[in-house]
Amino acid sequence: MPFSSPTIPVTLNGGMRMTAWFDLCSLDPNAAEDESGIKSAAEGIHRLIEEEERAGISSERVVLGGFSMGGALALYSALRFPRRLAGILGLSCWLPLYKHFPAAAVGNHETPFLLCHGDCDDLVPMRWGMLTADLLKSFAQNVTFQQYRGMGHSSCEEVPLSLSL
Repeated sequence: MPFSSPTIPVTLNGGMRMTAWFDLCSLDPNAAEDESGIKSAAEGIHRLIEEEERAGISSERVVLGGFSMGGALALYSALRFPRRLAGILGLSCWLPLYKHFPAAAVGNHETPFLLCHGDCDDLVPMRWGMLTADLLKSFAQNVTFQQYRGMGHSSCEEVPLSLSL
């Protein structure tokens, strides 16, 4: 079930409203993060999964995924969800509130994670994706990081092929 972010003011965008899951103040990896916004957005994702469960769909058939901030939220939400999911896909993303992990991870240690990132991403540096993959590998059992040569903050034809592997 595709789901999109709301329109909110974003500090990094001069306070202008844009589609975003939570506020971003800076692209500096050491900058303060919108902890309450991240947690609130993850709770919303958890409610969507629980709605699917009430409709008879096991969480083990749910894949969380997203691009950029959506991928970041997918990673965070999966790690904070107590029941197993089918998989997690993060495209050009990072793990928000990364300093809280692995202690904050309550589930999905055995769930497959696929992280895809372009080596020319000028918005979310590939290094962030690599550091996220390394952190996940320290406590999750099935983490794959795919690098895409020449790709910026976007997708390419090869990404869907990675999904089928």
